[in-house]
This record gives sequence, C-alpha cells and structure tokens, in this order.
Amino acid sequence: MSRFQMGDMVFAAQDLFNEPLEETGGGGIPGIAPDALLAPAGARGVVVNVGHAQELPEAEIYLVRFETAAEGVLSEPIGCLAEELCASGQS
Repeated sequence: MSRFQMGDMVFAAQDLFNEPLEETGGGGIPGIAPDALLAPAGARGVVVNVGHAQELPEAEIYLVRFETAAEGVLSEPIGCLAEELCASGQS
C-alpha cells in the first residue's frame, strides 16, 4: 500500500529543487532553471497522483501540487519520492 494516497495533504520534508539533467544540462522540469527552489521545507501540498518511474519501478513517485502563495495558489505538479514528504508540517 502507498504511504500517501491521492488527496492526502503532505508537507515538503526538505527544500525541493529542480534537479539538473546530466544529459542536457537543463532542469528536470522544463522551463524552470536547474537548481531552482520548487518548494521550501514545510510547504503544504496535496497529492494529485501516485505512480512509478520506469527507472525506479520499486519506488513510488508522488505528484504533489504545493501552495505557492498565502492565498493557497497551487504550483504545477512536482514528482516527489516518499522520503521528500511528510504527513505533518515538521520534517
């Protein structure tokens, strides 16, 4: 069973950055600079999908939309591993 389910509220357990891709030098999320901060530690988000990457079939990937402003505006989905998330605002 998944650690988190679709619709669960989660928090970033650490600062999450756009990881650079070795093949291209670009970022993992197109249009965002490599190493750009995507979500600070403690940011609140919601799980919008759960899946697996071909490269890591044993690890679950959680698509999370984090709040980006005080009004609760949600970011585009970010792929996160379970260890990058926690169920409370304290990492």
